[in-house]
Amino acid sequence: MAVFTDLSENDCAEIADAFRLGALTSVIGIADGDAETTFLFRAEHGEFIVTLFETGAGPDDLEQAFRTMETLSTAGVPCPSTRRTETGAATINVSGKLAAVVGFLPGSCAGEVTAEKCRSLGATAALLHHTLARRAKGRGSLLPTGAVHGALGRDNVFFVGEAVSGIINFRLRHDDVLVAELANLLVGWTAREDGMLAAEPARALLTGYEEVRPLLALERRSLPAFVMAATASSLAQADRSAEVEVNALCAHLSARALLEGGA
Repeated sequence: MAVFTDLSENDCAEIADAFRLGALTSVIGIADGDAETTFLFRAEHGEFIVTLFETGAGPDDLEQAFRTMETLSTAGVPCPSTRRTETGAATINVSGKLAAVVGFLPGSCAGEVTAEKCRSLGATAALLHHTLARRAKGRGSLLPTGAVHGALGRDNVFFVGEAVSGIINFRLRHDDVLVAELANLLVGWTAREDGMLAAEPARALLTGYEEVRPLLALERRSLPAFVMAATASSLAQADRSAEVEVNALCAHLSARALLEGGA
């Protein structure tokens, strides 16, 4: 999130009127992030995040994201409350960009990654998978598939204390093998520089996940391979391909040890 497009007073009033926010008291640009233009609107009916989409998002994409958030919120997954126009639309056009509004979420991105935060994250991811599973289409895999968030990195998860307070950015939601997203979480949140999973947070993340959605035996057997693949992908994206062979193997071995209780 950042500010690339300025809003005039008329633009702000148009957004507040369309999404029935009430009288505005302040509008603050949010400088963090690098993809979209984002503002905090303080208004008569609360605090809201207003996003102007700079990267070609379509109305159908944002409608799907809104429906996902509404389904998850009903099930108890912490995510932004959606705000729709009087006609039920998720977006309007402002300054030539699509604009959408959601409720403000408490919390902030994780600073230090602790075992308790990882346990809460694992439980939240499992609840997300469980809630959206019935909406998924089969992919011909022997492993359970379903809707996944697709981007549960540190920028998209908020915490209050040690507990997850919110998950944002559902535009990359898609159907996939569920254990693949679990592997991405283990790598993204608990991997060390050498590829090994840090024992305590990795164990906590897996425990939190299985408290909500226990893994099948086939998923447990497959998880180390998915961790290995996630590690290789992460290193390649960071231009560290020379480290893939060694670090991905370390990741595979540490995931096996985790499942065997030795991590």
